[in-house]
Amino acid sequence: MKLGKVEFCHFLQILALFLCLSGMNQAELSRSGSKPYFQSGRTRTKRSWVWNQFFVLEEYMGTDPLYVGKLHSDVDKGDGSIKYILSGEGASSIFIIDENTGDIHATKRLDREEQAYYTLRAQALDRLTNKPVEPESEFVIKIQDINDNEPKFLDGPYTAGVPEMSPVGTSVVQVTATDADDPTYGNSARVVYSILQGQPYFSVEPKTGVIKTALPNMDREAKDQYLLVIQAKDMVGQNGGLSGTTSVTVTLTDVNDNPPRFPRRSYQYNVPESLPVASVVARIKAADADVGPNAEMEYKIVDGDGLGVFKISVDKDTQEGIITIQKELDFEAKTSYTLRIEAANLHVDPRFLSLGPFSDMTTVKIIVEDVDEPPVFTSRLYSMVVSEAAKVGTIIGTVAAHDPDASNSPVRYSIDRNTDLERYFNIDANSGVITTAKSLDRETNAVHNITVLAMESQNPAQIGRGYVAITILDINDNAPEFAMEYETTVCENAQPGQVIQKISAIDKDDPPNGHQFYFSLTAEAANNHNFTLQDNKDNTATVLTRRNGFRRQEQSVFYLPIFIVDSGSPSLSSTNTLTIRVCDCDADGIAQTCNAEAYILPAGLSTGALIAILACVLTLLVLVLLIVTMRRRKKEPLIFDEERDIRENIVRYDDEGGGEEDTEAFDMAALRNLNIIRDTKTRRDVTPEIQFLSRPTFKSIPDNVIFREFIWERLKEADVDPCAPPYDSLQTYAFEGNGSVAESLSSLDSISSNSDQNYDYLSDWGPRFKRLADMYGTGPDCLYS
Repeated sequence: MKLGKVEFCHFLQILALFLCLSGMNQAELSRSGSKPYFQSGRTRTKRSWVWNQFFVLEEYMGTDPLYVGKLHSDVDKGDGSIKYILSGEGASSIFIIDENTGDIHATKRLDREEQAYYTLRAQALDRLTNKPVEPESEFVIKIQDINDNEPKFLDGPYTAGVPEMSPVGTSVVQVTATDADDPTYGNSARVVYSILQGQPYFSVEPKTGVIKTALPNMDREAKDQYLLVIQAKDMVGQNGGLSGTTSVTVTLTDVNDNPPRFPRRSYQYNVPESLPVASVVARIKAADADVGPNAEMEYKIVDGDGLGVFKISVDKDTQEGIITIQKELDFEAKTSYTLRIEAANLHVDPRFLSLGPFSDMTTVKIIVEDVDEPPVFTSRLYSMVVSEAAKVGTIIGTVAAHDPDASNSPVRYSIDRNTDLERYFNIDANSGVITTAKSLDRETNAVHNITVLAMESQNPAQIGRGYVAITILDINDNAPEFAMEYETTVCENAQPGQVIQKISAIDKDDPPNGHQFYFSLTAEAANNHNFTLQDNKDNTATVLTRRNGFRRQEQSVFYLPIFIVDSGSPSLSSTNTLTIRVCDCDADGIAQTCNAEAYILPAGLSTGALIAILACVLTLLVLVLLIVTMRRRKKEPLIFDEERDIRENIVRYDDEGGGEEDTEAFDMAALRNLNIIRDTKTRRDVTPEIQFLSRPTFKSIPDNVIFREFIWERLKEADVDPCAPPYDSLQTYAFEGNGSVAESLSSLDSISSNSDQNYDYLSDWGPRFKRLADMYGTGPDCLYS
């Protein structure tokens, strides 16, 4: 019988395992036959037991302890005088030894993947003396591996990507499985890979785990993701081996293998002619099945009659072509435009040029719709000039506007008064002629910017706007004057011919060739002996002294009239007075004191100091008066009342009570004094103007002795009654008095009486006694019978 190669390998493995188990179970330490020997100066004892490594299979599942091996010493005669002990890793907890026979057993299940071997020490002792009869020796128990661990993908599940349209054999990703079994013993850790799901698109290398493409031209646009299941099996994939699986998600990445294509060959859009420049007319998009950069494209207008009117750009987010207006549309000039637009990919892959041109063309027709447009001026800005001397009604210029629509509606003009608040100008509503409405002044406003409105006669809502700049031409209508307010001084020690001031002039006018001013003294001042004027011929003049010996005591101020003439046509002039003060100067000519009064003031306090002292004295007097007044007001009471009864605060009104059921309108003052009611107390903190509203101080009321005596009796009883209400409380009594014509109308006594009096007459007393008539009447509906 012939064995195959695989069967023969299995047979050899089984035979080797059997031999190892047999040798392992028979291993023991045996005493050698050699005897100790002695050497001069040193004694050496030869080791007296020989042993081998012990082997034990992992994952033993039996109920009895697993026999590992036997220790034996030739000193042991079998009479029980020798005992064996075990120490080291796992001694007593995992491995035990029979101290009489030396047999070693494993009491727990062992796992090579947790610990591959144990190092122990053996010792033979004399049982009586408990002393070693042999030197301690170390040995190893190795755990022999079995195939009890399946391969595991520690990095799974996997995700990977591969470009679409990749050729067969393109590497995608490598998967790796690990097996915890012993790789040096048998095939327990030898792994083989295979693919369980994902054919026929992908394959895997059995030994390396590299996944590769198995089909050409896989198209992402058809299917962009695949789920693979990879298996790793140990024992070189043989039957009985353990296996593990993992999943691999493979995504096809995009390449530019699809050209852009317009869904339609032509498009048409309608736009109103009033659409502003830069407005969007339309959005078109060429379809591209690719994504990302491979779908990016550009659009351009390659032909058509709207090349200068429209432009197209691309929206980076949506890859749409955006058509916008570059120039204003005019239905009356052109009613439609035709554009030839091309869309092309930006990034073309040379590998796929054979699939066709990566661009496409379409036609876009734009129809311009007519709208009612506002009037249009012939110029965006009109420039006009007018002299400031122009009379009211002078024509300045003309503006013109027309209706651009086919109807050519007449136009009426007006001025936007928000731009001409002072109403300097008017415009003829029909002709557009602008005229002056008021006198103009260039010095007030040199340029007027106004807005002219043009509106259609048939549709006033359509308003066009034109802008007019009116420049005011200058005339010589302002006389020259000093450029500033001069503060001129002359020293008392000034010498003749000394310059004391240089003056200049200004003119609000603006002559074309600039200003030219002429300075001179007036005729009455030309021959004065104090000062003279020199024209410098450069629009300035110099004031000089004619003498010396100026004295403040004699004259402290001089007034010098100066005549200034401009060069306008006709020329204008003005007389300006220069004020010159005489001052006391130091050696450098700097003015120190210019007031004549200061010269004659006696030595002592200055005027300012005296005024300050006087102000302080007045302030102190006012404060003292205020304090005294406030103290006097605190000493006086607020109310003119010597008795000052503060226990009650009764407010009296001139209103009538509501009958005997009204108990809310009693006045406590009436209860305390039936003869006199005091009026509201006059307060010092109330202004006298409102005191006229107070009632007279005393008011007499009818004196009724019966009621007065009744109330006084009740008050006396309340004063001595400790259970009575507080003093300022209101008490009411059901006392009606005597002598009434109708006698007592109270129902309190009537109810308790047995009177047979007839009360039918109450019904004749009117509606006020209707309720009493119903209660005491003898009618059929009487309450009491």
